[in-house]
Amino acid sequence: MTTEQLKEMATQVRRDIVRMVHKVQSGHPGGSLGCTEFLTALYFQIMDRKPGFDMDGVGEDLFFLSNGHISPVFYSVLARSGYFPVAELATFRHLNSRLQGHPATHEHLPGVRIASGSLGQGLSVAAGAALTKKLNNDNHIVYSLHGDGELQEGQNWEAIMFAAHHKVDNLIATIDFNGQQIDGPTTDVMNLGSLRQKFEAFGWSVLEMNGNDMADVLKVMAEAKAATGKGKPVCVLMHTAMGKGISFMEGTHEWHGIAPNDKQLEDALSQLGETSYGDY
Repeated sequence: MTTEQLKEMATQVRRDIVRMVHKVQSGHPGGSLGCTEFLTALYFQIMDRKPGFDMDGVGEDLFFLSNGHISPVFYSVLARSGYFPVAELATFRHLNSRLQGHPATHEHLPGVRIASGSLGQGLSVAAGAALTKKLNNDNHIVYSLHGDGELQEGQNWEAIMFAAHHKVDNLIATIDFNGQQIDGPTTDVMNLGSLRQKFEAFGWSVLEMNGNDMADVLKVMAEAKAATGKGKPVCVLMHTAMGKGISFMEGTHEWHGIAPNDKQLEDALSQLGETSYGDY
């Protein structure tokens, strides 16, 4: 895809997100909207993926979503990139659906490798998967995504220390650095300080990017890929706006886990505009 095509796909993914959470009046639109460019670029451009889905993921790049509450954007991107029918997005959060509120594995949804939602666990899994690839001489990259508020969980820092100590240099962990979490700004809930200095002190290479600028996402993620294989795991601090793309949602924690009503949905879809990809 060209950059313009990726931007259009990101717009369609945003339409999917707000329609999904509106239909069931449940879900997490804020962080999903903020991470749309990243996940669109990752699945349509950046990752080396095989057709179909193999849980072991041998001979291909892998992705692990740690902040599983942003499942709407994950499901939309998985469907739009061919893992399952786009029409299945209409079953989001329904009883017996494969598209539960937090991704899980017992539904056997293609593209989902771990159950996520208990925050803080994804980096441990990603580090283990990346180390496994190194031990098996599989020269592919493991990508992961985490919330910034999620880093208040101590398990992350054990995994960060582990990855650096074992030189897991085929791991790229991206942090959704939007400064918001469910109870308010991260600076008020539990200040994270300088994440760059923290990761560097733990022995990681650190890059920063504007996660809502598709061109910058492509540029910096290419730099992150180039930084692999050099003895250090890579962290990308991705600056985003929660609720990006919809004026009344943008930049506030209030839309972390609230669905739009009928009028708000109409307003949101009007702001986003239609795309050539079409709604499900």
